[in-house]
Amino acid sequence: MTLPTMLPHGRAEVLAWCRGIDDGPWGSLAVPERITFTSHDCVVQLSAAAALTERVRLWTTIVILPAHDAVAVAKQMASVDVLAGGRLTVGVGVGGREHDYRAISASTTNRWQRMDEQVAAMRRVWRGEPPFTGADPVGPPPQQAGGPPVIAGVMGPKAIARAARWADGVDGAFTLDGDAGTMTAAFAQIREAWRDAGRSEPPHLSSSVWYALGPGAQDRLRAYAYEYMKVFGDDVARWSADNVACSSPESLRKAVDNARDAGADEFFLVPTTADPAELDRTREALGT
Repeated sequence: MTLPTMLPHGRAEVLAWCRGIDDGPWGSLAVPERITFTSHDCVVQLSAAAALTERVRLWTTIVILPAHDAVAVAKQMASVDVLAGGRLTVGVGVGGREHDYRAISASTTNRWQRMDEQVAAMRRVWRGEPPFTGADPVGPPPQQAGGPPVIAGVMGPKAIARAARWADGVDGAFTLDGDAGTMTAAFAQIREAWRDAGRSEPPHLSSSVWYALGPGAQDRLRAYAYEYMKVFGDDVARWSADNVACSSPESLRKAVDNARDAGADEFFLVPTTADPAELDRTREALGT
């Protein structure tokens, strides 16, 4: 389950969602990142989740790594991992929104290569290596030896091939409708890239879907998709709004079944409301 990080909300909602997710049937709690949107800060919400939960694994879905300094992100993620007692998985990607980079004066130049290098730098920090000769190590040491698992939020053959050199898995099969064929094809491509890279361990495979339940669910889901995607232009936003599909218990169950059948290790549900009652509706819909 994903926190409603992208939506306006306050303290009460954060408390209710974190505690409801931790008490529920979910195996993980995810926090996404955007800058130029209504979203809350990713690291702040992740830290709150670390303190407010005891059981679920925490995920970033995803940190836009080239928009940030790698050492600073490594320190933040190690701190969260300690606070969470070793329950963190770090999803990273380059993002697709130039506005987010521009808003914080970050460069998009060579962002794919920079991300490769940044992941290596983060892992050096997590191993306790100083960031430069004569410096102290950057603490704290993460709770997980060697640092949290790193998952690549990437799509497409070139990006997946790069990720196969350094990632523990790929979160790269986002669907608007939970389509089985989309996820199956994406996971096959990822497994092939792992084989081509000579990786013996299987990749962690994950996907996600936007959804809505309850009164006005279809209109809410379509409105959310439009608002989220309008940074790419009206045509893309309208196409996205026209193709989202998980706005009923039946369609949500079908998407979850499709992800399971496709071989997903993780399937992230992304809510389109900050109302904690959506957790109850989701549990009822999934029979959990």
